[in-house]
Amino acid sequence: MHVHVARDQDVAKFWLEPVRLQRSGGFRRAEINRISNLVEEHREEIIEAWHGHFGT
Repeated sequence: MHVHVARDQDVAKFWLEPVRLQRSGGFRRAEINRISNLVEEHREEIIEAWHGHFGT
């Protein structure tokens, strides 16, 4: 499972188990750290939404 984060032309992809950056383009390191912390903080909610959306 993973989540994509996008803002304007900036994109990032994070794996959820465990939370780790897969790739990033355009975000500064401080932004990636903040996004990573948010993904970690909301990981369970994101996983529940993933299962709800994909039916797995």
